[in-house]
Amino acid sequence: SPFQLFRSALSAPAPSSHHNHGSSSSMMLASSAAAAPALPKSVVFATSGLGGCLGWMIVHPANTLAIRMNLASMRGETFSMTELMKKPNWIGGLYDGLSAGIWRQVFYATTRFGLFETFRDMLHQYRGKTDFASRVGVGAVSGGIAAYLSCPCEVAVVRLSNDSQLPAAERRNYKGVVDAMLRISREEGLGAFWRGSNPFVFRAMMVGVFQVATLDQFKQIYDDYLGIKYNTVPNVFCAAMTSGLIYSVATMPLEAAKNRMTSQKADPKTGQLPYRGILQTLSKVAADEGFLALYNGFLPYYLRCGGHTVSMFVLVQIIRDAYKSNMM
Repeated sequence: SPFQLFRSALSAPAPSSHHNHGSSSSMMLASSAAAAPALPKSVVFATSGLGGCLGWMIVHPANTLAIRMNLASMRGETFSMTELMKKPNWIGGLYDGLSAGIWRQVFYATTRFGLFETFRDMLHQYRGKTDFASRVGVGAVSGGIAAYLSCPCEVAVVRLSNDSQLPAAERRNYKGVVDAMLRISREEGLGAFWRGSNPFVFRAMMVGVFQVATLDQFKQIYDDYLGIKYNTVPNVFCAAMTSGLIYSVATMPLEAAKNRMTSQKADPKTGQLPYRGILQTLSKVAADEGFLALYNGFLPYYLRCGGHTVSMFVLVQIIRDAYKSNMM
């Protein structure tokens, strides 16, 4: 049943409490290190990546809106959803950069969740237990590694998603993710792929920490105070969306810094880039446009974060259950 699906995916052994809920971490991260039968590591990585890709197809339009709203203020403009809806094929335009987004998930989701489970199990064997602190630490490390490896795809996502919103003379007019990759490397050098790597990596580490720290707590709160039964589909959905709200608030400034650093162009006169690092970017945006400019596009960003958490988790678990039923 769906309830059993979520319980098997989210529950991890821990000392019993008065609720007898056990302990769980974010998304599918909390599957027991001692679960039997254990999935082969190749299947862990493959299902993580596939679930991430399928989940991204659902939330990519929200990501596109978040990027466009966030970067509009960089050009001194105000993003208008009404004006966007007047354009022909505006719905299809929300899927600009989808191919790059899927490639990003191939590297990011596969590495992040595959490494999380691998490192978690290795640490469990070494320490003899899997506790909250180890999940937080492993979540941060695996998230940072995954973000750094997938940064080239992230650059392509940002640029492809926003290119049609630029004035005609400023558009790069990439033909697709492959063309974007080739042109960036040829025109700007390989270093351009990691221009926004620092905020991207720090954001991914914070997401890992906040998800681990808040998801299970919110599941218990919804059970205790609102009667939404622990580990049921409605319970996990509400907890994931609430957890997503918390880490969206915490990480949106880093997302804004990453978007600007990856999409920027050098000054034609000086050859200098306007955004050169995390703190410099954050302080410059806050000084020039106001602190709240860092939160332009927050609503679609939140929908992307919470929506991808829920959709990817469900899809990964469905795929893994199908594999266990048919291949093990």
